[in-house]
Amino acid sequence: MNIFRFAGDMIHLASFFVLFLKMLSSRSVEGLSLKTQELYLLVFVTRYIDLLLPHHWSWLVIYNTIMKIIYISASATIVYYFRFKVPWKTTYKKEEDSFLHDRFAILPCAVLALIINSEFTIIEILWTFSI
Repeated sequence: MNIFRFAGDMIHLASFFVLFLKMLSSRSVEGLSLKTQELYLLVFVTRYIDLLLPHHWSWLVIYNTIMKIIYISASATIVYYFRFKVPWKTTYKKEEDSFLHDRFAILPCAVLALIINSEFTIIEILWTFSI
């Protein structure tokens, strides 16, 4: 693994930490987008679907597996707070979160993933969708 990949992973983890810190200290999700967080979760779940496949274990595979689980778990926790956890769910302003993510992000990416992929398998299509 190179230092830039590791640095990128640590910065990504720091971004989750900062977001959680903001949410927990303010006890609010005001100004944040649930739709964006749901898109992140969708991307992580579809990109890291290979977690379900068998691997030859090495220190790099273990590191990647841990990072993938952290990314999915952190994103799922954020979405959970938005949707179900009081007082956070009461501070979410749905009317201000108006991006039509299903029409302008999810649907076009799904269609393109079906058309443009290197191998027509479910794993490859989901991974292609995520990028």
